[in-house]
Amino acid sequence: MLKIAIYGKGGIGKSTVTGNLAAAFAKLGKRVIQIGCDPKADSTINLLGGHPPTAVMDYMREHDDDPDSIEDISGIGYGGVLCIETGGPTPGLGCAGRGIIATFALLEDLELFEKFQPDVVLYDVLGDVVCGGFAAPIREGYAKKVLIVTSGEKMALYAAGNINNAVKNFEDRSYARVYGIVLNHRNVEREREKVEAFAEKAGLDIVGEIVRSDDIIWCEDHGQTVVEGRPDSEAAKAFMALARKLLSSEE
Repeated sequence: MLKIAIYGKGGIGKSTVTGNLAAAFAKLGKRVIQIGCDPKADSTINLLGGHPPTAVMDYMREHDDDPDSIEDISGIGYGGVLCIETGGPTPGLGCAGRGIIATFALLEDLELFEKFQPDVVLYDVLGDVVCGGFAAPIREGYAKKVLIVTSGEKMALYAAGNINNAVKNFEDRSYARVYGIVLNHRNVEREREKVEAFAEKAGLDIVGEIVRSDDIIWCEDHGQTVVEGRPDSEAAKAFMALARKLLSSEE
């Protein structure tokens, strides 16, 4: 099973990358689960036609009992991708990281992986915070590979460096390792040069490169991934190439 956690600075395009990778894996015939680990609960929205599933934390607030089945807290998206959102606490009244931990415990109780038997699991993790619940995907052994999404912007690269250092702290415990960088272009001056310099210094590879694309914007405005909505676009081809590379790395 290919298990990947996707990290990066807030707003850098993690959900776009995660959702399109999920669609790409599905298009390659794989059974895919995508778990959005963000209180906004919008990671899977473009796999589900613009309508996210009931977030786990929302369900738990609204019901006295835990859900009886995965179907109560999930949706089936493009290509059969099983979409789950952790959600978060009522704003100002709790810790979002605890929501992730509670969700993962619930998914274990519901035997998610045993019942769905996925080929690929993707975790879309909030922002550049790799501590507490936000570290759960890599610390608890749920994910084995980490992708860091960055642009050539200074703060995005700073966050990428922090994430890389945090993941390294877990390496001696046989937890997840950074597989590489996904360069999500923002049309920054000398952008590739800056990211290449960062990657070399960090000892990482740039494993994927997504050009800034009107096709992505159009598709997301219509509640779709670019892999679904514009499959012949350069952006869609880039996501398909990255999915194939990740699958090959497992083989």
